[in-house]
Amino acid sequence: MRKVAVIGTGNFGLALANLLAINNRVLIYARRKEIVEKINSREIHKGQNIHERITAVNDFKELTDQCKLIFPIVPSSNFKDMLVQLSPFLTPEHILIHGTKGLHIDVDIDKVDRLDKTQVLTMTELILKETSVVRVGCISGPNLAKELSANQIGGTVVASRYNEVILAGKKALNSHVFRVYGSNEVLGVEIASVLKNYIAVAAGMLEGMGYGDNSKALLITRGMAEMVFFGKAFGSSEKAFMGLAGIGDLMATCNSKLSRNFRVGYRLAKGEKLSEILSDLNEVAEGIKTIKVVKLLSGYGFNSPIADALYKIVYEDWELEQGIEYLMNLPVSDDTDFFTQTY
Repeated sequence: MRKVAVIGTGNFGLALANLLAINNRVLIYARRKEIVEKINSREIHKGQNIHERITAVNDFKELTDQCKLIFPIVPSSNFKDMLVQLSPFLTPEHILIHGTKGLHIDVDIDKVDRLDKTQVLTMTELILKETSVVRVGCISGPNLAKELSANQIGGTVVASRYNEVILAGKKALNSHVFRVYGSNEVLGVEIASVLKNYIAVAAGMLEGMGYGDNSKALLITRGMAEMVFFGKAFGSSEKAFMGLAGIGDLMATCNSKLSRNFRVGYRLAKGEKLSEILSDLNEVAEGIKTIKVVKLLSGYGFNSPIADALYKIVYEDWELEQGIEYLMNLPVSDDTDFFTQTY
């Protein structure tokens, strides 16, 4: 068996490591030595068992010397710092397939009134900028970590410009419990993985307010349209949004209490303060940041009424009912307008 690597011991990092261990020996990098010791002693970590083929390390050189295929699973806020530390040990021989559903922003979004496209990077673009690695891809889909760790059947997409990267991801991950599909639409897959987070916040709000399935279906469908509008404005086609990383991940995230972003929206609807919710979440809810990022990029002309309403609720202290009234009073368009509009 070959060795592959995972960087990050969060819930998804551990779940992915266990899936990889079905076909491979796995090195997993942890920053803290006590976590390395815990994993190597096969203690349950974050509610997950540790596969016998997983070994934890605290040394990037050891990791990169032994593994050519590496899966960085690190929050977007920490991703650049991780790359700066990892980069000296990487060569063009390595393949990186990240699983981070977020964007890197070059400026403090709390101190600017708008963003330029050049200030916003996907994780793939950040890897290419900060390292010597050329063969880069991402993994995305309806991958709720708790279900994956329970060996429930699931699937994902490995997206890359390079078929070699897709094949490497499939070989490493495809198994009797986990189906791996490929896509060359890497930009669209990454954008979809980011934008579905704020739609999930809205879905949680609806459920918290007592709305039913009709309301949520309306939200998910128009949320999909909104994601496609944004993607096309930034150079993606509609294609990536129609698969597991788009509609698949959107459906799972908007309907599951396992979703961090859904839980944030639900708790907001129940009257809790955002600061309190985020402080005890113990995980990153990318959707809150993404609401502001979409607002700051609105000068590029895409339609984002759901993001606009969420911005008013989260950042301008509107009542949830005001946000819903705002959305329901907007003019309606063609049902599948996102297929026809061009930029």
